[in-house]
Amino acid sequence: MSENNYPALALIDEHGQSFTYKMQGPGDFQRPSSPFSSRKVYAAAHVIPQMGADNTPGSPAVIDWETTLAYRHELWSYGLGVADAMDTAQRGMGLDYAATCELIDRSAQVAAAVIAENRYPALTGLTVRDILACGVGTDQLAVESVEPGQLQEVTGAYLEMLRLVEGSGAKSILMCSRALAKAARNPEDYVQVYGTLLEAAQEPVILHWLGEMFDPQLAGYWGTSDLGEATAVFQSILEKYSDKIDGVKVSLLDAEHEKQLRAALPSGIRLYTGDDFNYPELIDGDGELHSDALLGIFAAIYPAASAALQAFDAADSARGRAILDSTRELGLHIFSAPTIYYKTGIAFLSWLNGHQSGFQMVGGLHAGRSLPHLVRTFVLADTAGLLLKPEMAAERMEQLLAVYGVKESTRSLSGVS
Repeated sequence: MSENNYPALALIDEHGQSFTYKMQGPGDFQRPSSPFSSRKVYAAAHVIPQMGADNTPGSPAVIDWETTLAYRHELWSYGLGVADAMDTAQRGMGLDYAATCELIDRSAQVAAAVIAENRYPALTGLTVRDILACGVGTDQLAVESVEPGQLQEVTGAYLEMLRLVEGSGAKSILMCSRALAKAARNPEDYVQVYGTLLEAAQEPVILHWLGEMFDPQLAGYWGTSDLGEATAVFQSILEKYSDKIDGVKVSLLDAEHEKQLRAALPSGIRLYTGDDFNYPELIDGDGELHSDALLGIFAAIYPAASAALQAFDAADSARGRAILDSTRELGLHIFSAPTIYYKTGIAFLSWLNGHQSGFQMVGGLHAGRSLPHLVRTFVLADTAGLLLKPEMAAERMEQLLAVYGVKESTRSLSGVS
């Protein structure tokens, strides 16, 4: 299909006004023929529910395992590792503990098969830990029942899941815990709990610092609301247990803070950026240091992310940076406030690209964004070349408009509707 033949359709803006939009078509993104060498990256993947299930708030998650795991295959085929059972998979926002455990187990089994069969050239020679990292949390605890000082209960819940993830063969990511945020009385309590976990870890882990913009219940994590003081507590853990830490994932949406932390890390510890706003400059680096990545936005932009990483590997940092920059406006939009609903945008793009049959999410989270917000997501994704099947994407966008009661457009291929 030539550029002039991509679909045009009538959309609405943030004021509800109609406008005609002509799609630009997909980018020229190729799968890599070998593993990435210059950056270590994971895309935090979402989960896809069964479309006929009770996908309403408070209902247990009923996962469509075939399509959920197929999405992980898609990410792996482009050379990206998968970060599973993380915030993007709706931990604490619909994915219950039983479903979380099953997700970790199933993803690890599939990852092991991918490695054993040498399924994708981009993963040749890698291990399960290289291509799959899973979140270790305290989901089995009811946060509302946790009292200050109940560190033993929180630590026990963490250790239970740590054993699960390590037993699966995946790399462990020690996530921030709402229960710990409630139980800890001071910075020393955090140091005590994390010290116990790191001493128990059999393999190096990733420590995750998730900011309150992603989860308001994590406000004051590390025992203080002062960023500098919190960073000092965090760094004290890194310095004491550096041999047990593969890297840190920092999700504070603060590029300058990440750069300062990156420069101060003990030798051998990676900084996996979790900054879905400023990832282009952080991954590109400053000429001396760069960040690796563990990003939710990579689940939405994975073809472009892969192309950028291939460019960095080829020592063409200008092209790599330009590709990532071309997706930045989309990232800013998907992760705009309230940031907790960024997952809705990732699932929406998955649906537009044909990776799931319907636009639904566990716990009804597909209702987390407005129609104008989703329309803007559609336009920005197309501008970045990330709607890989334009006809399908246009048809599904029009279906959504019709369901929302917006007058159905008469789409043409000429740009006139």
